[in-house]
Amino acid sequence: MSNIVDPLVRQIAARVRAERERRRWTLARLAEASGVSQAMISRIEREESSPTAVVLGKLSAAFQLSVSSLLAGEGEGEAATEPGEERVRRQADAAEWRDPETGYRRRQITTPRFPAEIAEIRLPAGAQVPYPAAAFAFIRQLVWVLDGRLTFHEGDLVHELQAGDTIELGEPAPRTFVNNTDTECRYVVVLTRHQQP
Repeated sequence: MSNIVDPLVRQIAARVRAERERRRWTLARLAEASGVSQAMISRIEREESSPTAVVLGKLSAAFQLSVSSLLAGEGEGEAATEPGEERVRRQADAAEWRDPETGYRRRQITTPRFPAEIAEIRLPAGAQVPYPAAAFAFIRQLVWVLDGRLTFHEGDLVHELQAGDTIELGEPAPRTFVNNTDTECRYVVVLTRHQQP
């Protein structure tokens, strides 16, 4: 087995550890706030485990950060090689994160400098990814389906979204992104913060 650690696993580990230490939280405090076990948090911080989308959602809710923020490295997007290049982000430079459990893939489109976070999501056939209501308590979010069909659970409401459809999310509620079809669903998530943690 290879000892090479995926750069995104290393980046997530560093970010989770930095956010926990910035708040002066122990592993036990973060476990209590997030509902993620201390053992799992410790494995993530030691780069021994890649968190699932569900775990990232719980950690982001505890920290009151977006999932995109946890996937972004400290200072990401701040360096530019040539004048004017700071506004250009090549597709090859936008790392894609893959959920080890569902195969869900997330590619961050914007850098932390941009006032809105935009991510492209690829949800495999048959996959579903739930997020707790707390993950949406500090953001406004829009989902735009590009390809396929997305069944979106928002509390007790269920929305069937086709390619071209959008939904602006309302008050925080538990939400689940579901692909009940036999083909991949590709959608964009756009979010802005409306409160500071």
